[in-house]
Amino acid sequence: MGIIGKGLLLLTVIVVTGCQRQASPEKEITEDGNAVYYWRTELRLDSTERAFLRQHQIKKVYCRYFDVVMRDGEPMPNATLSFRDPLPDGVELIPTVFITEDCMHKPHPGLAEKLVKRIVQMNETNDINGVGEIQIDCDYTARSRQVYYDFLKEISRSSPFTSHFSLLSTTIRLHQLQMRVPPADYGVLMLYNTGDPRRFAERNPVLDIHDVAPYLRYLADYQLPLAAAYPVYLWQRNIHGVRVEHFVEASEILRVKKAVERERPALRHLILTYHLDRENINRYQLKTYEEIYHH
Repeated sequence: MGIIGKGLLLLTVIVVTGCQRQASPEKEITEDGNAVYYWRTELRLDSTERAFLRQHQIKKVYCRYFDVVMRDGEPMPNATLSFRDPLPDGVELIPTVFITEDCMHKPHPGLAEKLVKRIVQMNETNDINGVGEIQIDCDYTARSRQVYYDFLKEISRSSPFTSHFSLLSTTIRLHQLQMRVPPADYGVLMLYNTGDPRRFAERNPVLDIHDVAPYLRYLADYQLPLAAAYPVYLWQRNIHGVRVEHFVEASEILRVKKAVERERPALRHLILTYHLDRENINRYQLKTYEEIYHH
């Protein structure tokens, strides 16, 4: 792991028994840092996106490498990232893999090692060095939780992981705060997609404080270091032939940010936005991003 990666995260050393990776809430991410998700199928940055990284001192890009989806009864990679541009010097790349929840309905022997080997191969093929972390994104439920947790353990003790990486992180959705914590070094709390997109009359399904509020009481005692991720994207959907667009007003993002940081002050340290894209950048004023990334 590069110097920047080690210095930015500064996770307190977590002492655990066996292979279990858990932390008490006081062992938090302690150094301020700005980050983004990159969620396209081609890594190519234009001048606006590069300027954004510089202007907001972005040190980490959580880059979606591929998805894992069920196909013919087996989990298979899908929508693999192609690399066109390198990230600027001083910006750490964190391979991120999205796994659909149905992949975790039963164990798939060997899947964890295959996933890590694929990431290593993609890094080597594209001359990407200094990568010290992997993040796994899964909307696990009570049904799939144990299989997913076992899957994370398999990743962290697989030989390709121990040979190439030092940190394993995972996404945490609001409803998952009610569950025991996953075996990871830290989680990124997804403060977006908080509503039900299937309901036509639903409040803004991207982010609404009323959807976040019921989960605030779980934050203080959640036994895993957490970062926070906020939405800056436009969500388009068709409901009964009607095109509906959702994006979150800056005031609502900041309202949620204030609420979660009141319950768990350490959430102000490592802050992400979802996701890096010219249109998303231009959707908000410069001062909005400055306030989101304010520590």
